[in-house]
Amino acid sequence: QVQLVESGGGLVQPGGSLRLSCAVSRSIVDYYAIGWFRQAPGKEREGVACISSSYSGTRYVDSVKGRFTISKDNADTVILQMNSLKPEDTAVYYCASKLFRSPGIPCSFYDYNYWGQGTQVTVSS
Repeated sequence: QVQLVESGGGLVQPGGSLRLSCAVSRSIVDYYAIGWFRQAPGKEREGVACISSSYSGTRYVDSVKGRFTISKDNADTVILQMNSLKPEDTAVYYCASKLFRSPGIPCSFYDYNYWGQGTQVTVSS
């Protein structure tokens, strides 16, 4: 059974930082890619950052480029380092895994097969 567990969310002031962790029940290399997604109330779930398992290529949504970094911490953990946080980053953040190979590094929610329960990130003064 595949399990993904997110941790590290919380309340932070604008300009602050948070570090999200995604623990994967199997080795990261068992999947084609791991991604971080977010969903704010009334909005569609969007891909924030995705990383390929084999060669560590990455892809980011434009709104977080230069502020967020996705990386592999060890064989079964993916990190999302979030700096210079803005109120519009407030959302529930999910990590997800993609089983099957496809061109490039997909980062749309419909490409991913397994999901964690999510962790709340709130950016507010």
